[in-house]
Amino acid sequence: MYRGPNNLFPIHLHFCLGFIFIPDPFLPGCQRHWVKQCLKTYTQKPNVCNLDMHMSSTETTDLWGKSQHQLRNKSSSKRASKTLLEKLRWVTLGYHYNWNTKKYSANHYTPFPSDLAFLSEQVAKACGFPRFQAEAGILNYYHFDSSLGIHVDESELDYSQPLLSFCFGQSSIFLLGGLKRDEAPVAMFMHSGDMMIMSGFSRLLYHAVPRILPNLEGKPLPSCLELPLPADLPEDSVMEPCSQEDWQVCAKYLQASRVNMTVRQVLAEGQSFPTEARTGRDLDASSIGSYHEEHSEIKKHKSDSGS
Repeated sequence: MYRGPNNLFPIHLHFCLGFIFIPDPFLPGCQRHWVKQCLKTYTQKPNVCNLDMHMSSTETTDLWGKSQHQLRNKSSSKRASKTLLEKLRWVTLGYHYNWNTKKYSANHYTPFPSDLAFLSEQVAKACGFPRFQAEAGILNYYHFDSSLGIHVDESELDYSQPLLSFCFGQSSIFLLGGLKRDEAPVAMFMHSGDMMIMSGFSRLLYHAVPRILPNLEGKPLPSCLELPLPADLPEDSVMEPCSQEDWQVCAKYLQASRVNMTVRQVLAEGQSFPTEARTGRDLDASSIGSYHEEHSEIKKHKSDSGS
């Protein structure tokens, strides 16, 4: 899956305690599994996505199946209509984040993917968090005209565990700020396969993704995505080979896109959600759709007026 704790080369920022950056540690072919999962598997119901805001459950069922043919054969023309996968902006897993209330709920939970839980918990353990439990995930889907507004992830009830981030596809600029919104941020590149861990002091820092960049190698896709998974995977592997047919769809999508998985623990061990009076509307998918810039908004990128 990845090179293991003894072969990770984490970068610690001396001015930002608890922030760990790990350049692509994945073994050859492994990134393809996670890309396929984000596009084909994690987009399936009962997981929740931004399209649920204005489309029926029938329309948002099997986004992959409804998009793959058109995406595989899509021309490079900007006039070509977008597939449902290309209209995807976010998917939530496990405890589903409510974008209106900015809270998680015990009543709005679906099983967290076992393969992503295994990856997250192994990485967290290698970084010094052996009791980390993957309970909630937010998948963000970016295109070259997308950005992620400045925000801080503070809706979880336990800040002692880290926030994990995995990215695949095109590159991006990541801004790491301070405890206050107006503190000057530090900019860094994020490339396909890179991991970030925000823990300790850095857990509640503001951060943003202002721009998505084409692969700096000058090719449609990064070299790290060229090789498939080996055929002789261990029997207990959580990963599955991505068929050539499926990879054609994934590769076409990634030529202009980036996928990011963030995983977090919501509750401390033994902790429960506060008892609240909730209405049926709180649990409806439509109430999840208010995407605020101050917390995890993916939007069309707008350049400064002076540039």
